[in-house]
Amino acid sequence: MGSPGAANGGAGCGRGEYVRIPEEVEIFKEPAAAKAAAECPTVLRWRAIRWWAKVAVLGIFLAGAATTAVVFLGPLVIKKVVAPILYWESTTFSRPAIALICFGAIALFPSVLLPSSPFMWIAGMTFGYGYGFLIITAGMSIGMSLPYFIGSAFHCRIHRWLEKWPKKAAFVRLAGEGDWFHQFRAVALLRISPFPYIVFNYASVATNVKYCPYIAGSMAGTVHETFLAIYSGKLLQSLAVATSQGSFLSVDQIIYNGIGFSVAAVSTAAITIYAKKALQKLQAEDELC
Repeated sequence: MGSPGAANGGAGCGRGEYVRIPEEVEIFKEPAAAKAAAECPTVLRWRAIRWWAKVAVLGIFLAGAATTAVVFLGPLVIKKVVAPILYWESTTFSRPAIALICFGAIALFPSVLLPSSPFMWIAGMTFGYGYGFLIITAGMSIGMSLPYFIGSAFHCRIHRWLEKWPKKAAFVRLAGEGDWFHQFRAVALLRISPFPYIVFNYASVATNVKYCPYIAGSMAGTVHETFLAIYSGKLLQSLAVATSQGSFLSVDQIIYNGIGFSVAAVSTAAITIYAKKALQKLQAEDELC
């Protein structure tokens, strides 16, 4: 005798009984699953292409807006603001005094959460890539060390403050994990990444990172920023000199500076994207361990 469920075609199954799935359904489900699996890479590829297309369009729009601002507002700002400041600086202070002021500002301003980029530009304008790099590097080493030691006295408060932003805190905590090289690499990547420079000076204390890998990674991760600041200062100086003389840059200077600025901007963007992806990979590796 057949079971009641079998007599009713499986429509009124009791407890403990199973409904047999027709073979035709199983046959049709396998090709559908295979088709969906084959479409996944294609869908992901098109999503990536759309994302990069949006990034390209946004980049072109921002570049156009920046070019418009530079062409129409740049000469006015340089003539009315930058050129008078440079003239006042060169006639009021000697080169050793300018070096001391730039060094002091770069070393002390980050401790009070103030930006020191304008003084990096002045160092680049006045001393170029040689002495300017040494002044900026020496000042930044102190500017990154003071918050580290000051923040040690507020370790618990900084830790509670980081808990308000768990996603950002997860990246910051990478700096305090692993051996010396792991901490060095994590700190260098965080310095290159878009994470705020001044904030990380204090936030690093909550990660329990050692001072040696912290300062070594910080110095390695800010080399590109130092050269970019010096280049920006030299570019502003050349524009200010040309504007103060009642003219503008020659065609050769425009091409040279345009290429230099484009290379610097693209390099900075590429390094930042690489650092962000490397941090995500490093975080995924730590989660697996």
